[in-house]
Amino acid sequence: MSLSDEGGYGGDQRGSEPGQTRTRLPDGGGDLYGSGRRSRAGLSSRNLVTIVGVVVLLIAAIAFANRSGGGGSGDTASSDAPKGADAQPTAPTGTKPVTGKNGSIATGFAKTEQGAQSAAANYAVALGSERMFKVAGRHEIVDAVYAPEAATKLKGPQDKAYSTSFLAKLGLNAAGNAPRGKTFISRTIPVGTKVEKFQGGSAKVSVWYTGLIGMAGTGSTDPVRTDWKTWTFDLAWTDGDWKVAADAQKDGPAPVSGDIPASGAGEMSKAVQDFGGFTYAR
Repeated sequence: MSLSDEGGYGGDQRGSEPGQTRTRLPDGGGDLYGSGRRSRAGLSSRNLVTIVGVVVLLIAAIAFANRSGGGGSGDTASSDAPKGADAQPTAPTGTKPVTGKNGSIATGFAKTEQGAQSAAANYAVALGSERMFKVAGRHEIVDAVYAPEAATKLKGPQDKAYSTSFLAKLGLNAAGNAPRGKTFISRTIPVGTKVEKFQGGSAKVSVWYTGLIGMAGTGSTDPVRTDWKTWTFDLAWTDGDWKVAADAQKDGPAPVSGDIPASGAGEMSKAVQDFGGFTYAR
């Protein structure tokens, strides 16, 4: 009697000769081992489909998050900060800071709070540069930064303020040039901006900044030093851009001086020549 007659393997077939290998052919009727192998193959296919589905969902989620993330587009970014909100100096607004330049001064600021802040920061840089100590450079900056009426009124008093005696105290000659072998340094570095008032075509923006001013070179009697001030600008929207209608400065806020030793004249002269400035944007 064969094992198949007892139903132990249900589809077993053997050869008639002794010692011949038995081949088990699984049938559809409840073979425990056969069904286990079929089940394992089926799970493998389903797992593959599941994994592919999860990957597709993750890719879709990442793409959606990147597209809808804050500040990615200038069209969707808000131009008005919430009232009473804390400053966010590292948060990008998504608004393009400028569209062009007038000489070395940025122009084409957006008619938003961010645009007004960007304009004020860049105007502070221009007005605090060494070009202000020469007549031609000063007039060019004033014409670019101030509203026409304000520029006309300002040039005369400024020319008197930058007198020969004032320039001499800084080590400059009457034309605003430094002696041979020395480098005159005057830079404004904005630390932050604050909107004091904003309404349509007018804005009042304060720029907190640190500055460098002095003469670098052997034998200088006016070494380069730092100061801390706040520069407040009344801005008016004029001919498609922000222009300064009036401005004022005050000292501070100033931090405690650090313990870093002062650099030598040669190092300072090289630094001002090697390190360029920035176009600032809020």
